[in-house]
Amino acid sequence: MKLRQVLQSDRGMALFIALMLTLMLSIVGIGIIKTSNDEISIAGNELNEMRTFYAAEAGLDRAAADIQTQYDSTGAPPTTMPADSMNFDDNAVTYSTVAGNTVQKTLTKGTLTGLDALVKPFTITATSVNTNKQTAIQLEETFEVALVPIFQFSVFYENDLEIAPGPQMLLFGRVHSNRNVYIQSDNVINIDSYLTAFGDIYHGRKPGSGMSTGNGDVNIKDIDGNYQSMRDGGDWLDALDSYWIDSATSRWGGRVQDAAFGQEELNLPLANNGDSTHKIIERASAGGGNADSFEHQARFKIIDGQALYDVGGGSWVDVTATLLANGSLVQTTFFDKRENQNVTVYDLDISIFKGSAYYPANGIIYTADNRGGLRGTRLKNATDIGRPLTLASENLVYTKGDINTVNKQPMAIISDALTILSGNWSDDPAIAANNDKNVRPATATTVNFSYITGNKNTGEGGAAYNGGLENLPRFLEVWTGQTLQYRGSIICLWLSQQTSGNWDGSYYSPPNRDWAFDSDLNDPNKMPPGTPAVRTFIRLGWRQHDVGFAYEDFNP
Repeated sequence: MKLRQVLQSDRGMALFIALMLTLMLSIVGIGIIKTSNDEISIAGNELNEMRTFYAAEAGLDRAAADIQTQYDSTGAPPTTMPADSMNFDDNAVTYSTVAGNTVQKTLTKGTLTGLDALVKPFTITATSVNTNKQTAIQLEETFEVALVPIFQFSVFYENDLEIAPGPQMLLFGRVHSNRNVYIQSDNVINIDSYLTAFGDIYHGRKPGSGMSTGNGDVNIKDIDGNYQSMRDGGDWLDALDSYWIDSATSRWGGRVQDAAFGQEELNLPLANNGDSTHKIIERASAGGGNADSFEHQARFKIIDGQALYDVGGGSWVDVTATLLANGSLVQTTFFDKRENQNVTVYDLDISIFKGSAYYPANGIIYTADNRGGLRGTRLKNATDIGRPLTLASENLVYTKGDINTVNKQPMAIISDALTILSGNWSDDPAIAANNDKNVRPATATTVNFSYITGNKNTGEGGAAYNGGLENLPRFLEVWTGQTLQYRGSIICLWLSQQTSGNWDGSYYSPPNRDWAFDSDLNDPNKMPPGTPAVRTFIRLGWRQHDVGFAYEDFNP
């Protein structure tokens, strides 16, 4: 009897324990299920909020894209600010834009930090409401469109920039290409500021140049102001490096950037974005069809041999006879050995012209001549130009002797191609056309002007190396032992359209290059008349607003 009672007692206890364990497991299971449901709910809410956030961000992007498209298509800001509504992934999105006043200021963001610009700010606000889950998010973005005078760059190329000097070279100031950069040296080249490209940055020659690669050093100043070499052991640090972004950032602290870094393309604000920048030196055309032409800005122009002066109110007077009579204008023909043909130019004698009544008040001169053959304009006796001056020409421009060295003024030359002649240049065809280049010895020359010009494309149309940056200004003399001192800004925006001669060393010898950026150009008040500006879009940042009111107040 006692054993049976014990067994019955044990069975009762086991049942009790089993029931308790079942209860506990049930409670734990319910807790796990509840926790799981809560986590699913939280995850769902987070996913929903994320969708709502990205929908609002899409509204910001839509407004910013509308602004950029308007600038690209017309060269001007929108007359009606972007504002609209759209549905996006179960979200109702509304956005609006407020434009601020254009101001001049120093940029503080990105690779253009430190440059002066005319800046128009935009504030874009986008609100996204999820119509199913009743969540709302509001974002705000600050967006700027900046116009930077192009002559604040030491070097700026629209196409591939090739730099391959033989002697030592110093580039003082910012260097940028809207395509690729190919850089090397036979000796050493130092760049003391930013080197940027919308394409890629490579050490060595551009394919198709037909030239050997030099092993000289290439040094670029880092963010702390110390020169750092592109050498990377036995190789070179460039866009071909597997760790290009990290390595370049570590070495130069953000002063070397290309497409891999998100570097922006910098464009002139043309009336139609797809047009060639060459338009700025082409004629205004009948009815002013070319809105970008410098002819619109000029107050004195020479068109097909006719010198015209703006007397106001859209009226022009023919002053050709007067200027020919006083020696301001002289038509001259001489042989251009690079082009291997005669060129007919109007010599503009600045020493006489600056004292005439026809020197343009705004300092802008335009020339164009398509009467057949090779045509151009030549500046001479221009050591003292009197006041700020810009010469823009559809044709070739030549300078002879020292330019703008006395009472230096802001000055620019904008042309299809530019040739610098020393004061020793002779128009005598027995000298200018001689196959023996040594009969054309140059003398030391100093020129102070910024310029925009064109070049050939390496490897295109049977041409090999185009001469690179170091030969962008053309030469026709033997400069051996002579120095060309240059101060200004070097800009190449197009492929020359009026010349056919390719670069080579058969018709000239290069000068000792004492070239530097003119630090006066850091002052926006010292820009040459009509200086073009490049446009860039700058996103300064965004923030998320605390909604602060009920979903129903959001619900459109």
